[in-house]
Amino acid sequence: MLWSLIGVLLAAAGLGGVVIRQNTYDIREERVSLRHGKHNLDGVLATPKDQRGPYGLVVFVHGDGAIDATHDGFYRPLWESFAEAGYASLSLSKPGVGGSSGNWLDQSMDDRADETAAAVAWAHRRPDLDSRRIGLWGASQAGWVLPKVAARVPDLRFVIAVSPAVNWRQQGRYNLLAQLREDGASTEQTAAALRRRETTLRLLRRDASFSAYRDAVDDSPGSPGMTADRWRFVKKNYTADATADLRAVRGTRVLLVLAGHDINVDVADTEAAYRKLLPAPLLRVGHYPDATHSLVRHDVEQSELKLTLTAVLAPRALFASGFLADQRQFVEQADAGTDKGGRT
Repeated sequence: MLWSLIGVLLAAAGLGGVVIRQNTYDIREERVSLRHGKHNLDGVLATPKDQRGPYGLVVFVHGDGAIDATHDGFYRPLWESFAEAGYASLSLSKPGVGGSSGNWLDQSMDDRADETAAAVAWAHRRPDLDSRRIGLWGASQAGWVLPKVAARVPDLRFVIAVSPAVNWRQQGRYNLLAQLREDGASTEQTAAALRRRETTLRLLRRDASFSAYRDAVDDSPGSPGMTADRWRFVKKNYTADATADLRAVRGTRVLLVLAGHDINVDVADTEAAYRKLLPAPLLRVGHYPDATHSLVRHDVEQSELKLTLTAVLAPRALFASGFLADQRQFVEQADAGTDKGGRT
């Protein structure tokens, strides 16, 4: 029994060592804060460990939800990848999340763009950051923010758009139908969900109150949950469309990252719009057939156990094959001015 206990303890110690090594990144993290409007925004500046500044900078723009600066650690493998290219990463907790004041559900996409531009301006005042080498990285809902910032801030070095949509309402319908198919919904269930969606859109167009929404839309199982804050957020943003902002982007290299198992965004529609609206020499499109919307490997995301174990024991392996290396390579090529667009 004693030797068995010793064996268990040694195995646990060995596993603990693996966890520590796998969750140790070749970056330095500095807690930072900046004032924007009425709010103080808390964040992290992750810089390369073994290089001297000034560093280039990647400013992170979150997707939907209450996301903190590290995205619960999900961003750290990306930060490390950018650090290998000589870039720091800046990520701020959304208003009302972590140490940031305010409420992210009060924001429009224009508000989010203003916040991102403020982060870029903050970086210009840091002597350890190279103001000539600043780019943006954003995922999902950031697709309505990144083009606005790129159109307003002409000296951005690059934009990396991961799983973005173009039109909010089209994306919502696509996501609804894709989720219903994945859940095996019947024809009747699909028709009922589409009727609820049409009712919701009519209420949004009327600028209806949350109580009017609650009275009109059945919140039974299968219906999307809604809160008063979320309803206010949707009313501000449901008309979002990136078309005009994408058309206004000129001179900024763009990497469009698309997943093969994305049920949130119609990737074919997004790619067609980006190719139509952006100059071909400045656009690069990366396809990851084994990835989900978040660029996590599909086989990993399909299993809760596998997802948890991978996140703990090998977090870099969460991402689709080649994704982290491609991110690093893109910023290196943008620095060198050698990226000529095309498809990976």
